[in-house]
Amino acid sequence: MLITTSALILGALLLGSWVYCVLIGIAARRYLNQPIPDMLGAEPISVLKPLSGLDEGLEENLRSFFTQDYPNFEILFAMRTEADPAHALVKRLQTEYPTISTRLILTGEPPWPNAKSWSLHLMHQRAQHSLLVMSDSDIRVDNRMLKVLAREFSDPKLAVTTCPYRAVPGPSFWSKLEAIGMNTEFLGGVLVARMLDGMKFAVGPTSAARKSAIDAVGGWPYLQQFLAEDFVLGQAAAEKGLGVALSSFVIEHRIGAQSFAKNAKHRLRWCRSTRRSRPAGYIGQLFTNPLPIALALTAVLPSAWPVLIPTLLLRLYAAHATFWAVLRDSLCRREWPLILLQDLVSFAFWLAGFFGNTIDWRGETYRLERDGRFTRLTET
Repeated sequence: MLITTSALILGALLLGSWVYCVLIGIAARRYLNQPIPDMLGAEPISVLKPLSGLDEGLEENLRSFFTQDYPNFEILFAMRTEADPAHALVKRLQTEYPTISTRLILTGEPPWPNAKSWSLHLMHQRAQHSLLVMSDSDIRVDNRMLKVLAREFSDPKLAVTTCPYRAVPGPSFWSKLEAIGMNTEFLGGVLVARMLDGMKFAVGPTSAARKSAIDAVGGWPYLQQFLAEDFVLGQAAAEKGLGVALSSFVIEHRIGAQSFAKNAKHRLRWCRSTRRSRPAGYIGQLFTNPLPIALALTAVLPSAWPVLIPTLLLRLYAAHATFWAVLRDSLCRREWPLILLQDLVSFAFWLAGFFGNTIDWRGETYRLERDGRFTRLTET
């Protein structure tokens, strides 16, 4: 009786996961078919770049913003002190591109737990333009990005947009596995949420917003209370009736090489923060990994092994809809069997994410509160 009940529950969950795979394909098509405003935007833009240290590939990442094909933009950089190795790099790039308006802000020791938000707060105050593009240091783009965003913001209803990203790994195996997860599982969830409920959130690592929208939700003094300040910005803007969208422009997220220990710490931080910021959505992530459910079903009921065939086909269909149709990611296309391994790894970290309320971030330990806020506990 217990086996039969377990099999029925797992079968229902697997069916829901199959449906979810189909929804990803539909959502990807709808995203690709979204209308783009015809009007060419020429609104001046301020690009905000918080920096801390020399990330892998940082020079190429920053250079891609200096070479934007756009007539009117500035770039603001923020770091704690001149001793930061990124300081010398920025000064050199300023010399190489004298026609690009740039400013470098030294923030000092941040008074907020969220150091990134402190940097964005200071750059927000000094930005000359009302349209802000906030982009992390590990982002690389082609020279069309500002032109595409400006066109999208020619829609007067748009207040916040967030760019989907193609994760590009470093040489380590765990970095590659995480990139595959980002380019399939994570993006699939974003696209389905967009289709079913509209964009009521934003996702890092690059978003654009009007200053007025950020101010309307309480500004950076409010957003800095949350670990996922980018998510909360989109959520709060949507709650106030402001337009939030998923941009048509795909960026590259250079995640670099990672050891297993570093990757595991990052994944656990992500799972715990997601559980706190959107608990219902976190539980729903069970449906994003059909293979573990199918394997559990066959373990309970070996005669159900044929379910593995449609499970594999539907999972690869959903993955292709994101990594290739949307992102044009050659990594996943070349090493598609790792998608299935990533599903198993992701499921394990999803389970682990239900336990514990502390995270390690940039050398310090934080406690996550139930509403997604976080507080510093101790230095590690």
